[in-house]
Amino acid sequence: MGGKDIKVADRTPIEGMAHVRGPSAPPLLELTIPELLAGTAAEHGHREAAIFHAEGVRWTYAEFARRVDRLAGGLLRLGVRKGDRVGIWSPNNSAWLLTQFATARIGAILVCVNPAYRPYELEYALNKVGCSTLITAPRFKTSDYVAMLNELAPELATSEPGELSAAGLPELKRVVAIGGTTPAGMFGFDAVCGMGDDTAQADLDQIGAGIRNTDPINIQFTSGTTGRPKGACLSHRNIVNNAANVTSTLGLGADDRLCIPVPFYHCFGMVMGTLGCVTKGAAMVVPGEGFDPEETLATISAERCTALYGVPTMFVAELGVPDLDRYDLSHLRTGIMAGASCPIEVMKQVQSKMNMEQVTIAYGMTETSPVSFQSDTDDPIDKRVSTVGRIHPHVECKVIDADGRTVQPGVQGELLTRGYSVMQGYWDDDDRTAEVLIDGWMHTGDLATIDAEGYCRITGRVKDMILRGGENVYPSEVEAFLYTHPDIAQAQVFGIPDPHLGELVCAWVVPRAGAMLSEEDVGAYCRQSIAHFKVPAHVRIKDTLPMTVTGKPQKFIMRQQMVEELEPADPG
Repeated sequence: MGGKDIKVADRTPIEGMAHVRGPSAPPLLELTIPELLAGTAAEHGHREAAIFHAEGVRWTYAEFARRVDRLAGGLLRLGVRKGDRVGIWSPNNSAWLLTQFATARIGAILVCVNPAYRPYELEYALNKVGCSTLITAPRFKTSDYVAMLNELAPELATSEPGELSAAGLPELKRVVAIGGTTPAGMFGFDAVCGMGDDTAQADLDQIGAGIRNTDPINIQFTSGTTGRPKGACLSHRNIVNNAANVTSTLGLGADDRLCIPVPFYHCFGMVMGTLGCVTKGAAMVVPGEGFDPEETLATISAERCTALYGVPTMFVAELGVPDLDRYDLSHLRTGIMAGASCPIEVMKQVQSKMNMEQVTIAYGMTETSPVSFQSDTDDPIDKRVSTVGRIHPHVECKVIDADGRTVQPGVQGELLTRGYSVMQGYWDDDDRTAEVLIDGWMHTGDLATIDAEGYCRITGRVKDMILRGGENVYPSEVEAFLYTHPDIAQAQVFGIPDPHLGELVCAWVVPRAGAMLSEEDVGAYCRQSIAHFKVPAHVRIKDTLPMTVTGKPQKFIMRQQMVEELEPADPG
């Protein structure tokens, strides 16, 4: 589990085709998450494991493992058992981290709920996977989580903790509140931890002996053509090995200190970040609940961080902080940019002004745990800005044409992935699973090329996904929501280019006959119920929508007209 850098002499395409296999060494880790943490705590118990700068929390690996066991014991006292789904709805904090490892300790399946979810999305997610327990923060930014829960389950206010029976959330029995105040009907997080003081480690170990590394341990929500989120089901084996391979590519070791300002609810934070650190005995350093560029830089400086994660827009914000040179970034060495392409000037500034000469680019998807391709720390800068690097160990990828044939190097087609990292499937959704998992290959929906050296370039998307500031927005999901408005008869959602966020979300809607519907009405309806990054930046009310003769919407026409409408007037 050391920090040996992955270097492979030959990751070039097989037999002159756009088909690459990663190295088979080092061997995969056949460990569960509890076994991994136990081994790291035994080897690196004295080292710092987790620092939450805003909370003033600082734990060694030995203390972290003890706190994980306390919470695991408390969850057992509440009645949580192996295979139960436990949701976590919270921004980044120490309780989130403990929940991640405590649920794994007893074989419960952690369900990551996006902190930006509103009631419409939360209700669907909890019911889809049958969450029996939800651990929640009281609020984050403009989101009042307690109020939203009481809106969905008004029975909560008069229920005894642990005995919720809500018509709208029929599977949910227990709600645990993070923080000093415990709302009606909920358990307090600290109190649940205290319940675990009487649980013997031997009892937890006995449960652990019955957990297999192929068991499902995490559900991450993603979306697709159905218009509703799908729960990608990941095993211990999936995410332990991806975490190990990502951090090995960085050359991360026990002396490293990784700054993690990216959200825990996503694989970037909880797999590549927290779990990745545990595979190496490195320190997890978390600046605050959400991303703030100055807070991130101050944390890096104070904690002497050697690595930093972020999407390109985060790095741009950090570079734009006034008097950047007042922060001590001299210890930074490496890190990851992911989620969007990186302009070459940004990469150059990150290397020169932030001292991150060995910053890498990574590509993947939730369904592949997530990373399949990653640049090496010494790849030329042009490769790091124009490609997503080369294939990961124990992973196989190819590019196919519309007929399913593997193309030649440099030819565009759909990217497919196979190997240990591919998800088990979508929770309770065999049909959607069968659409993307065919003969062991995950059809990513991304258009790509693989060149003669094995470098992959992402060139577009087969599906009409919108990438807004590092967040994936799926038009079909937003359209499905818009159709819940009583005055909307038709809705189409699409993206248009934006120099700052990459793309903006736009919506064209046709009102029902006789309805008085304004663009402001549609925007307000969205803002109160769906995540902010999904809310259309531009709404247009239309009498009709452009369609083909067979009734399919012509989004390319809508997109073109929207771009032309928003173009600044020619001063000449």
